[in-house]
Parts: sequence; C-alpha cells; structure tokens
Amino acid sequence: MLKNCYPGLEGVKLPHDTEQIRSFIAIELPQNVKNGLAKLISELARAEHPFVKWVNPESVHLTLKFLGNIPFKQVAEISKAIEEAAQGILPFHLEVSGLGVFPNLKQPRVLWVGIKGEIDNLLKLQQNVDSALAPLGFAEEKRPFTPHLTLARLRERASPAERKSFGELVMSTSFESSYPLEVETVSLMRSQLAPEGAIYTRLFAVKLHE
Repeated sequence: MLKNCYPGLEGVKLPHDTEQIRSFIAIELPQNVKNGLAKLISELARAEHPFVKWVNPESVHLTLKFLGNIPFKQVAEISKAIEEAAQGILPFHLEVSGLGVFPNLKQPRVLWVGIKGEIDNLLKLQQNVDSALAPLGFAEEKRPFTPHLTLARLRERASPAERKSFGELVMSTSFESSYPLEVETVSLMRSQLAPEGAIYTRLFAVKLHE
C-alpha cells in the first residue's frame, strides 16, 4: 500500500515497517541552482583547506524540518501532515544569492548561501509544516527559522587560526550571482549515511496549491 507514496521507487525494496529511517522535509533544488553551487564550491575549494568538509552540490536542499530517525510505518501519516501543511499555499519564487557563515567570520563552523524572494511564503510553509507535525510527536522549533543552503562544515579539529583563515577566504569571495528557485513542491526525504557522504531519496512529494 505504501509503495504508492514513492513515485520512481517501483521495484525498489522498501524498509520494514519497524525499521528506523533518517528523514527530513525539504524543498529540492533545480539543476541550474545545483550547477551554480558546484561552480562556487569549486572556486572556494581551490584554497585546499583540509579541515573543511564540502557538501556534494547534487545533494544540497533547503531543509524545512529535520525529523531524525523515525519508524518507516510513520511515513504515511507524516506525508498526510505535509499535505495538510501545503494547503492554501500557492507556488512561490525564491532566489539563491549571498554568501555567509555561522556563527561568525572569525570562528566559522558552517558555510552557507542565502535565500531571498518571497520569504513570507516560505516562512508560512515552514510554520505550517512545524504545526502539522506537532501532534505526531515532533517538537516545534524554538529557534527562528533561517533559510539557507549549507555548502560546507568545518571539522571539529579545525584550529582557531584555520577558522579565521577560512573566514577571510569567504570575505574575499564574491558571489553576486542570483539563481531563481520556483517552489512548487515539498518533499519528504530519506537520508542514508555512507562513507562517500549522505545519500538522499525522495519518499513523498506534495504539490503546493490553493
């Protein structure tokens, strides 16, 4: 019965109902955005900082809510909650632009690119998702939602001097390109950790509509 939730996964062996899967809810990116991020990562990676772990640009996505490990049997009710969250929200326009770090340029831990455009619609969608999942046992986010796309993480062993050096690289890098992102669907994703990096699979997708 649940196979109907997974377009494109016909014939793929699905997990057992009690199996735990790592999952999250996200907006997937079109290929032109991934190509632009790949170009930016290639430029920054030329500096060869061994303490930086770069994200595969093909795997970058805009996360709305991280769910963690869930039993596979819960996918159906989570999918229904996402459908409820999407009701009344029309497709909207965002742009990928701007470069920054968390928490600051002197001691960066995460490198990201920003999101602008119809942010109010994005915030409404994220809040709807948060509220719809609360009855299923997923705690609502206490921190403000800051939309961004993660490009790299600095390893814990990076020294203060190395972090400062990376911050200076970010400051000196110009990223004035702006890539359009038309948000038309919301996806429930599975994340499988592997030595070469996380492998993401779409389990369910909901189209935005009135």
